[in-house]
Amino acid sequence: MRRFLPFLVVFGLAPEAAHAQVKRPLDHSVYDSWNRIVDERLSDSGQWLSYALNPQDGDAQLHVRAVMGAGAHSVPRGRDATFTKDARWLVFLIKPELALTREAKKAKKKPDQQPKDSLGLLNLSTGDVTKVARVKSFAVPDLGSGFVAYLLEAERAPAQEDDAKEEETPAGEGEAPDDKKKKDKKDGTTLVLRNLTTGEETRFEKVTEYVFAEDGSRLAYVVSAKDGEGDGVYVVTPASGDIAAIMTGTGDYESLAFDDAGRQLAFIANRNDNEADQPSYSLYYWPGSGEVSAVASEGATGLPPQWWVSDHGDVEFSANGRRLFFGSAPRPSPEPEEKPAEWEEVTVDIWNWRDPLLQPMQLVNRERELNRTYTAVVDLRDRRVTQLADTEMPQVDVGEDGDAALALGTSDLPYRQKISWDTPRYNDYYIVTVSTGHRTKLLEGFQGRATLSPEGKYLTWWDGREKAWFAMPAAGGEPTNLSAAVPHPVSNELHDWPMLPSSYGSAGWTDGDREFLFYDRHDIWAADPSGRRAPRNVTDGAGRDQNLRFRYVRLDPDAETIDRDEPMVLRAFNRTTKASGYATDRVDGDTPPRMLVMDAYSFGSPRKATDTDVVMFTRQNFQDFPDLWTSDLTFNNMQQQSEANPQISEYLWGTSELVHWRSTDGIELDGLLYKPENFDPSKQYPMMVYFYEKMSDGLHSHRPPIPGGSSISVSFYVSRGYVVFIPDIHYQVGYPGESAMDCVVSGVLSILERGFVDPKRVGVQGHSWGGYQIAYMVTQTDIFAAAEAGAPVSNMTSAYGGIRWQSGMSRMFQYEKSQSRIGGTLWEATPRYIANSPLFWADKVNTPVLMMHNDADGAVPWYQGIEFFVALRRLGRPTWMLNYNGEAHGLRKYQNRKDWQIRMQQFFDHYLKGAAPPVWLANGVPATAKGRSLGLDLVEPKAGVEKVTTGSRDGR
Repeated sequence: MRRFLPFLVVFGLAPEAAHAQVKRPLDHSVYDSWNRIVDERLSDSGQWLSYALNPQDGDAQLHVRAVMGAGAHSVPRGRDATFTKDARWLVFLIKPELALTREAKKAKKKPDQQPKDSLGLLNLSTGDVTKVARVKSFAVPDLGSGFVAYLLEAERAPAQEDDAKEEETPAGEGEAPDDKKKKDKKDGTTLVLRNLTTGEETRFEKVTEYVFAEDGSRLAYVVSAKDGEGDGVYVVTPASGDIAAIMTGTGDYESLAFDDAGRQLAFIANRNDNEADQPSYSLYYWPGSGEVSAVASEGATGLPPQWWVSDHGDVEFSANGRRLFFGSAPRPSPEPEEKPAEWEEVTVDIWNWRDPLLQPMQLVNRERELNRTYTAVVDLRDRRVTQLADTEMPQVDVGEDGDAALALGTSDLPYRQKISWDTPRYNDYYIVTVSTGHRTKLLEGFQGRATLSPEGKYLTWWDGREKAWFAMPAAGGEPTNLSAAVPHPVSNELHDWPMLPSSYGSAGWTDGDREFLFYDRHDIWAADPSGRRAPRNVTDGAGRDQNLRFRYVRLDPDAETIDRDEPMVLRAFNRTTKASGYATDRVDGDTPPRMLVMDAYSFGSPRKATDTDVVMFTRQNFQDFPDLWTSDLTFNNMQQQSEANPQISEYLWGTSELVHWRSTDGIELDGLLYKPENFDPSKQYPMMVYFYEKMSDGLHSHRPPIPGGSSISVSFYVSRGYVVFIPDIHYQVGYPGESAMDCVVSGVLSILERGFVDPKRVGVQGHSWGGYQIAYMVTQTDIFAAAEAGAPVSNMTSAYGGIRWQSGMSRMFQYEKSQSRIGGTLWEATPRYIANSPLFWADKVNTPVLMMHNDADGAVPWYQGIEFFVALRRLGRPTWMLNYNGEAHGLRKYQNRKDWQIRMQQFFDHYLKGAAPPVWLANGVPATAKGRSLGLDLVEPKAGVEKVTTGSRDGR
């Protein structure tokens, strides 16, 4: 293994002299008020848009703007907004004040006594807002206007009455909810149907579920009462107020579904069996008038023996309304009559080497498997039931929104053990005749994912071994290599993983399953799935000629195909400058794409109004937040519609630029360099290095000052006088640690050669895979004055046999085929596992190391951090590990993220700027002080007393 000579770095630098300036550096107090844009909506007419500004800590503010002309409204705490189809109203929820919610939780108030959401109705022509208190949910028709339905919370019970009820059943007495075999039935609450024009409201009591027909012509709802009185399914016609009782009687009614036309209704119910220990559901169908009937029940012809209609499955009509899909499942064994006594109960997990999935993975998936359902279908023309999926082939996808004659069946069951050590996953693929359920296996043991074309005529897949796209007639036949005649690679040319290479992706199908569109590194290709015509370059090679990347934008999220005759919008990305923009082209056009806009920004994927050519998108760079913009499809008249964080002008920021160098192996590399505002090349700055894998395409990404749960805030450090460097890394299989060294250290040296970075003040930070690479590098080089390695794998030999507890998966695949890139088993490549494990080289570490590794980490077991920490501690090296109790791989709790960012700054400021250390760094915080002291106060040296030290570059 190649080794870098140690770079001896002497610590001990005075802080930079402060100087007066109008702008101020970012500090940790800015986090709370820095906004995110959420819940963006564009009305179908393109006249209005809405969004919520959500601070990191605080109450959101809903904003509504006219896209053109005057008209703007805002509502405190508004969220989850929806425009009515006619764009006359905006309907939304109003969240309770965060302070009141926290106060109620602090007082340990019961859920019923805590603040609840309200409903907001904004009249867009007048600006008037109507509010309704204590609302659970609301709905408006997708394609209809004039009405809104909302479900109220249960009435608040008096606190003393609630407390009295709790005292009636002492803890440990009576039947616990988990012991009940039947559902714990409760009264529903009030459903309100409101006429938005007149304000007239109609109320329906004890409702648990409701759904509009897509055009708003009908509203179906379920009534459920604890005593069974009035139970049933009802349909109201909003325009007239007429109510029809579709089915009534004591029971549970669920899963209401209208067909697309709003005429037919389906649901499941156990009306005749609701008192049984295992109530059996039936699927009911109402044709829109007349009688309702059961079309599928336990024991029905077409369902397997001992199978029933599951209440965990979805009920859905096909697009043309002729088929009704539902979920069925084997009837589970009855629960025991009573649980064994505590002193008799045995709780044990049994790991069997023949199990398809490891026991931890089975336990993670246990509830999902207990509730798993299998797709079945009723042909409504003859009421024939057909079971499509089953326990041997669990997944079935029917083309044409459920109307296709053929479906694609998938099973990974024979290959599940391989999940532990191989990726992509293996599958068998079947073509299923929907009318009969007959299946034919087309692909066996295929490593990858196959899909059915929109009309169900072809099966397509990417073959990583062949590095090619294939298609096969769904009815059977020979596969066609769609990309064989493409003169350029269609597999990822930068692939550096020990697994099958991925494709560059696909755009989808044209109408009629005529052509399949896929990408090379630059351009879009169209292939005839029958193979009779050679593939053609849709973008005429313009991407490759200009070093651009063109990718199709699906403006209509519901469109399953690409219209050959209509202009299509493409996202364009300049691989040289990292600029981006939009272009336009046609699938059947004979001219190259026409650029609409290209600039030094990162443009988001545009969202088009349904009924007009108005589009909404984001535009950002390092200085500019990704605010909302609108335009028409020419992108000539772009208008900014939001200003989420105007306070950015008050703070020192910085610049971003693309840098280039060669790795130790001579590979040309790119990286990102961020410089402080008012950068002076004659000065020497401290530098932070951060990396993961390849990040240079994000040159124009905005980096707001938010408290991340795993990484540094680039803008925060740049604002405070640091240079920040983010290098790309290219890997050689078998040598992940050394590859990182070759790329990162050579990049750091290339920046040091420019003269504006102090070589004695270079720090490095990374998390997870980045944390591993840092842990490895500090065993090989002393170029860094301080390092933070978050959640690092330190010992690949022990990590190899570990579990990713969040998923329950074995970690073997990580090393053999995936990111860790060893490329062999522990027994085949033992020297590589040892050579790439920082633990075995811990005695070479001279760099102070901070780690964060949390005890609920479900990706990298936290004992990996422990192994490295105790090794460095045993060797007398300065090292610290922070464990945020109960946190996972990255921090989730806001208060922990802020605390983590403060500690990182204190650590790096101490080692890179000579700042005084905090108590936790200098002296630690003993367990006896846990919960009483965070140790964040700085330790200032007393006069005549030697300065507190936390370790030095050459200290032991």
